[in-house]
Amino acid sequence: MIRSLEAGEWGPGDAIPSEGELAVRFNVSQGTVRKAIDEMATENMLVRRQGKGTFVATHDDPRFVYRFLRLVSDDGDDTPAVSDPLSCSLVSASEEVAAVLGLKPGEPVVYAKRLLHFRDKPIVFDQIYLVAELFSGLTLEMLRSNQRSIYSLFEGDFGVRMISAEEHLRAVSADVTSADVLGVPVGEPLLLVERTAYSYGNKPVEWRRGLYCTRNHYYRNELG
Repeated sequence: MIRSLEAGEWGPGDAIPSEGELAVRFNVSQGTVRKAIDEMATENMLVRRQGKGTFVATHDDPRFVYRFLRLVSDDGDDTPAVSDPLSCSLVSASEEVAAVLGLKPGEPVVYAKRLLHFRDKPIVFDQIYLVAELFSGLTLEMLRSNQRSIYSLFEGDFGVRMISAEEHLRAVSADVTSADVLGVPVGEPLLLVERTAYSYGNKPVEWRRGLYCTRNHYYRNELG
């Protein structure tokens, strides 16, 4: 079933065949199919809809808008962040980037920078590295004209869906560049969030370094 998703047999938002049909196709019991669907739903690959069936999860689903963006305003304001792409180019992967994305040093990667504004204030400075062969043709103009989340763009225009992510968080001080783009003094405490995002088959497709200004925001994580 995962191979079918990866191959695009069932696209984001599409209904998958019934449990009975899948049981016949894979020559297993319906109970086995049901267990597999339950596990895939837990991993956010599929979504069950009562009385309607099971569908391929999509980043366009409002329920998943904040799954990968966990910064919350201290006052509880939930005004959506506004993306401000700054640049997008093809560069050679450094040893660090190559190691994370499973590439060889020097292989091409797409490198994009953007700001996330909350209530017109720059709060997050993202540096994003993408596997070039999966995002061929991505341009700054596409990022700037996109009215969806960036993961919805990746899913809809490039067929790459982010299934899971691993994040490393640490406290850092703003350097000259980050201080300038975020409008804070050099040395300002920032939260560095390094995220590796994976598509189907646990394949790393994105590495992101996000610098978060947490003067009036906090990073929320839900456990359990």
